[in-house]
Amino acid sequence: MRHLLSSFRHNQLNHRRITLRIHPIFCANYKPQKPQPPPAPPSPPKPPKKPVTFTHHGESWEDPYSWMSQLNDKVAMRHMDVYMEQEEKYIEAVMSDTERLQSKLQSEMGSRLSNELSTPPLRWGPWLYYRRVEEGKQYPVLCRRLARANEDFISNKSPSAGFDFTSGKRIEQKLLDYNEEAERFGGYAYEELSEVSPDHRYLAYTMYDKDNDCFKLSVRDLNFGSLCGKPQADRVSNIAWGKDGQALLYVVTDHCKRPYRIYCSMIGSEQDDVLLIEEPSENGYVNIRCTKDFQFLTVHIFSTTSSKIFLIDAADPLSGMIPVWECEAQAHCVVEHHQGYLYLFTDAAKNGQLVDHHYLLRSPVNCSLNKRKWENIFSDDSEFIIEDVDFSDKHLVLIMRDKRNFRLCPISLPLPSMKEEIKLKELSPQSLSLPKNVSQIKPGTNYDFYSSTMRFTVSSPLMPDAVVDYDLSNGKWNIVQQQNLLHERTKVLYGTSSSASFIQSARNSGSNNEVNPENHSTWNDLSEFYACEVHNVMSYDGIIVPLTVVYSPKRKKQAENPGLLHGHGAYGEILDKRWRSELKSLLDRGWVIAYADVRGGGGGGKKWHHDGRRTKKINSIYDYISCAKFLIEREIVQDNKLAGWGYSAGGLLVASAINSCPSLLRAAVLEVPFLDPTNTLLNPILPLTPADYDEFGYPGDITDFQAIRKYSPYDNIQKDILYPAILVTSSFNTRFGVWEAAKYVARVRECSIYDPKHPVLLNLTADIVEENRYLHCKESALETAFLIKMMES
Repeated sequence: MRHLLSSFRHNQLNHRRITLRIHPIFCANYKPQKPQPPPAPPSPPKPPKKPVTFTHHGESWEDPYSWMSQLNDKVAMRHMDVYMEQEEKYIEAVMSDTERLQSKLQSEMGSRLSNELSTPPLRWGPWLYYRRVEEGKQYPVLCRRLARANEDFISNKSPSAGFDFTSGKRIEQKLLDYNEEAERFGGYAYEELSEVSPDHRYLAYTMYDKDNDCFKLSVRDLNFGSLCGKPQADRVSNIAWGKDGQALLYVVTDHCKRPYRIYCSMIGSEQDDVLLIEEPSENGYVNIRCTKDFQFLTVHIFSTTSSKIFLIDAADPLSGMIPVWECEAQAHCVVEHHQGYLYLFTDAAKNGQLVDHHYLLRSPVNCSLNKRKWENIFSDDSEFIIEDVDFSDKHLVLIMRDKRNFRLCPISLPLPSMKEEIKLKELSPQSLSLPKNVSQIKPGTNYDFYSSTMRFTVSSPLMPDAVVDYDLSNGKWNIVQQQNLLHERTKVLYGTSSSASFIQSARNSGSNNEVNPENHSTWNDLSEFYACEVHNVMSYDGIIVPLTVVYSPKRKKQAENPGLLHGHGAYGEILDKRWRSELKSLLDRGWVIAYADVRGGGGGGKKWHHDGRRTKKINSIYDYISCAKFLIEREIVQDNKLAGWGYSAGGLLVASAINSCPSLLRAAVLEVPFLDPTNTLLNPILPLTPADYDEFGYPGDITDFQAIRKYSPYDNIQKDILYPAILVTSSFNTRFGVWEAAKYVARVRECSIYDPKHPVLLNLTADIVEENRYLHCKESALETAFLIKMMES
């Protein structure tokens, strides 16, 4: 090619008879230009240090960035504003070379966003309730339609009209437009609670009031679409209907956001709301809920030292409260009613002995507290652990776990008369169909107590969440909503033309839309493209820790793949291993996604939880480190190409692991993390609950305090050591204040060795990311670009 180009150029010059002559003086003075040096990396911000000394239990320590949490200090907040602007410019400068990558990632992730226009319809009595999004609107609309008018109706056009073009009738009723609610609350619509009354006449709901930093209660008359004059209360944390929709009971918090009062309001009455109970203790909390048959309301009063449950007759909520249960220490307690019996699902101690799992008790309703006897329904069985229960008029459904495998088992009600505890095996429970690799099963709202159909959400690392309706009378099941990433089709109330033709063809073929449990393609399972493995990792003390690994077999190469290790390990909560479409961008680039089920989390019983909290929190950290080393030593992930990811309490886990072993991770993403437990637990700026202290420790207890000091990420940053690249994300609307993230970032930069290839970044958002899926997509693209950049640098 070079010869051909030379000949062509030579012929052209001869044709034009052009002679090129270079004067000798130019040759003598010619100097080739030196290559320009690359621009200097941006310098990280350096906030001012204002050391403050603290002393507790005879131990003193200095905090140079304590001023960042002084919210009432106007000078400090002005400095904070300047510092936040500097951080914003710094992360933009560091990530400027990834703008094209971020744009590409955002486009990838955006294309995978579910296109559903409606939530799956929830049947309750004669109505179907659902939410849908109108074109061009930011927030959804809550609607309903009569079920009998919807049996065969699927709209292929915009659903905004809710109009049946065949009959010419409007079949939809708009109940609440959250776009209009946003106008009421300063352009922002965030709902926490929403309950339709049992008679379907009223809607009670709470909306976040940014100006007053609280949730405001409103009640809307669904017959007329207007707001009721009362109740209208601020700082509402819980609601429950009574008297078949004529009375609303609600819980109010104090100025420290502690739920402490329960009021009863008679809808349509001009009388003042009645105070039913007030919990005077600063450590006491109250909660209220309805039984599923709406015959009773249960009041739960709990603290770190006790749990009490009271019963209220829903038909006469002002008739008083009857005590039905009491136990020492805080316990999880849920009471249901079925045909004259109270059922209690709890993890309270039995006969003074701690238990490792939940169990189910039963007692007649008409019985005084002194004479009340609770009988254990099922005998203890180590093979079957009951994780959750749900009731209907004719069935009790058990969500069970056999080791790490989930089962969904319906049992007919009423239960046989009990002379002794029932052995589950004797009932021969039939398991409902489930896909492979199930990581979690959550019951739906299931309001219709008298329906034979129950709804559950099934999650898996290899499958988008499936919302499934199970007919408990015959075991048949139907996926009512699940995103199909392969065919870009989602089963929803309103379908696209492709989904409509799919349903029509199913009808024409006589299909009843029931699926074969062996046909995993029906579940939109992605196991054809990705693999899921579970490894048993031995921790430092010989305890086996489950490690779930997801990867693309086509891109898997021994000891060459980058990896991302997730962890949480707190509150006894099961680690979220659901399929997340944004992680597909990493999987398709050859990344390995791993999940460490460390102690302190869920899935292993109460002992597993307790072995990773308070003075034993260090176990969670060592479990995570053991899983990280396992990935590298087994060559599942390339050495020096492993990143960590933690959300909230999981951020504490990953940050503490970095302090213990800074060279283990190449990068880390900490989302709204809990990083300064010493100061937060000692001097809480935002309200904490008993569960928070029970999880991380009581600073008043010297043993707990010493443990907190040892695992605290902010207090144990190593000096003159190279730390991994760290991206800390936070929001001005998070329960862990933005100052925690800012303090941590500043201190890591101050103490560790500076290396521009290991930047420590702070990314702040003004909104709640989870409430805006497009903002969530943008933030996920930034995090993913950060991880890719760090691995390739």
